[in-house]
Amino acid sequence: MKATGGCHCGAIRYEIEGDPVAHALCHCGDCRKHAGAPVVGWLLLSEAAMRVTKGAPTEYASSENGRRYFCGACGTGVFYRNAVTLAGIVDVQSATLDDPDAAPAPAHIQTAERISWMKGADALPAFDRYPPIG
Repeated sequence: MKATGGCHCGAIRYEIEGDPVAHALCHCGDCRKHAGAPVVGWLLLSEAAMRVTKGAPTEYASSENGRRYFCGACGTGVFYRNAVTLAGIVDVQSATLDDPDAAPAPAHIQTAERISWMKGADALPAFDRYPPIG
């Protein structure tokens, strides 16, 4: 896989060159709180497969060994590392890819912590933009 991505404001940019180890949608409470979203897509890669090409992400110690990296200007979460449980791996938030459709997620993880209303989210009405007002 060859891909590029970055944060919302463009201050952080990265390149990926190498096959992902895995890709999953995470429902854990830690990811939810950090992202402010019900689920976060993570593309797991060898650290050698990803490199930052612009900017310097801000590091946040989200747990004893977990380190989350985000843009200090716009707040976009971009990476996660845990040198103990995921040695040599970097998790890239897959929605930050320039073409997130290039790497579809094949699995959900941490569903024991999934918000209950997410179980039926696929059945909700869908609108191309916004629902009708009134």
